[in-house]
Amino acid sequence: MTILADIRTKPWQWHRPATGFAFAMAGAAVLCVLGLFADQRTLAGAPIWAKPLKFAISGALYFFTWSWLVSLLPRFRRTAWWVTTVLVALFAGEYVLLTMQAIRGTASHFNRATPFDAQVFNVMAIMVAALFVATLILTVLLTFSRQRDRGTFWAVRFGGVISLVGLALGQLMTSPTPEQLALAHAGIRPDMRGGHTVGLADGGPGLPILGWSTAGGDLRIPHFVGMHALQLLPLLALGLLALAKRFPVLADGAVRARLVLAGSAGYAGLVALVTWQAERGQSIVRPDGLTLLAFGALVLAVTLGALAAIGRPAKRAQLGTAV
Repeated sequence: MTILADIRTKPWQWHRPATGFAFAMAGAAVLCVLGLFADQRTLAGAPIWAKPLKFAISGALYFFTWSWLVSLLPRFRRTAWWVTTVLVALFAGEYVLLTMQAIRGTASHFNRATPFDAQVFNVMAIMVAALFVATLILTVLLTFSRQRDRGTFWAVRFGGVISLVGLALGQLMTSPTPEQLALAHAGIRPDMRGGHTVGLADGGPGLPILGWSTAGGDLRIPHFVGMHALQLLPLLALGLLALAKRFPVLADGAVRARLVLAGSAGYAGLVALVTWQAERGQSIVRPDGLTLLAFGALVLAVTLGALAAIGRPAKRAQLGTAV
């Protein structure tokens, strides 16, 4: 079954708990938007409801995708069903704690200001670790998924792997900052342990809603970009399949598969690039010449790869056939 045929299938025929939770997160996102207008409080310079909004949108996309991916498995579907259900429960628990802290007007992540806040963050950290393990299991099971479209075959697998890397990159934010270490060495317990801004304290100027720092590096960017490869790479395969009727060259499944491979390599390079940029304390909106040079090289490499994929004679070898 192709990705287009799957999209036409009613989502309730996929993993129902994940589908239902995706719609619940979409509803939560709407409520958070209303909260932005009704509750004018801010935290570290950002609206108090911005973080729950971002997590709700991200969760809706994430679980709608997993609901579809689980339906592709010809084997181990029962195992995947339970693992995905656990994944839903873990994310739901984290979201409840995150929202509770927002209602209280305090930070959810890295917060150790009080014993209660520290315990909340510790529980969330355990949930995130378990969520990573569950995602790892599902990513391994994806190798057994079956798609007739070769582009979808590679998009699903590379999307899963890069998404897993994106989740792992979130660990970069848990290390104490130099300022926090200095306080600890002086015998003072810092209220926060960890942070997302490199080179500056959290809470400076940032992009609207996203909040990504416009003054320093921001480790949330590679975490976000990497995690959503799970949606964007299958969307690339979907787009190529949809364009096949208009552009005859894309009618060949091997050509689409090579384009997806080029896109996947480029996406992995982008995750590496934004991680490198953030670790250097450089804002996403203020790249220096070295970053621009690296980005240009990446764009050139992907472009050449795409041109080679289109110009290469079609081969009937079973590239990426279903398992």
